[in-house]
Amino acid sequence: MKKTIVHRSAAPFYTAAAAWAVYALAFPLYKVGHFVIAAVVTLAVFFVSRCIWKDKKEVIEVEPEPVRTGNEALDKMIADGQLALKEMRRLDDAIDDEVISGQIRQLEELSKKIFEVVQQKPEKLPQIRKFMGYYLPTTLKLLNAYDRMDSQGVSGGNIGGTMERVENIMGTIVTAFERQLDALFGAEALDISTDITVLENMMAREGLAEDAVHRTINEEKENKTEPTDGGIQLEL
Repeated sequence: MKKTIVHRSAAPFYTAAAAWAVYALAFPLYKVGHFVIAAVVTLAVFFVSRCIWKDKKEVIEVEPEPVRTGNEALDKMIADGQLALKEMRRLDDAIDDEVISGQIRQLEELSKKIFEVVQQKPEKLPQIRKFMGYYLPTTLKLLNAYDRMDSQGVSGGNIGGTMERVENIMGTIVTAFERQLDALFGAEALDISTDITVLENMMAREGLAEDAVHRTINEEKENKTEPTDGGIQLEL
């Protein structure tokens, strides 16, 4: 998380104080008129000085406040997840290869969504135990190794071969993260599918909608009609 700190220059205050002191030495401040003029001059000097010595802004990274949900396992997942996302952002900045950087950004986005789903529904926490305990840390380990080797600036057999293997597996890792996110919605998908089936059957029974069976029966009835003298079809 980024925070902006404003560093205010002390120069305008010193300049204003100096202006007051100079005026006090030159004119008698015990007179009201001179006192008012001194105040006006001092303020003018202060504001002019502020324009010359402007405030400096500094953007720094600050650690987010730890989340406290009352669920120790969930709190650990959130904390570990925040560290993992921070490391992915660092690796994205450190690695020059645009393909790898793009894949890292995909992993970051997928991981963030996984953490959000589990945070909203802590009962899903067991579903990502292996993801948090193996797949995520191993992926970060591979990317850190890639970053270290890439920074060496050489393409020897060991370095080049290892980097190529990491590059080749990154697509598979992205797919695995996508499937992990998809798996978290398995129960909801089943519930929705069941609800849709029940809803369709109820609407068909109430005559509010037609399923395939009712539609076939109605079509057969329509085929059995024949014209009469008035051109009106009567159902037999």
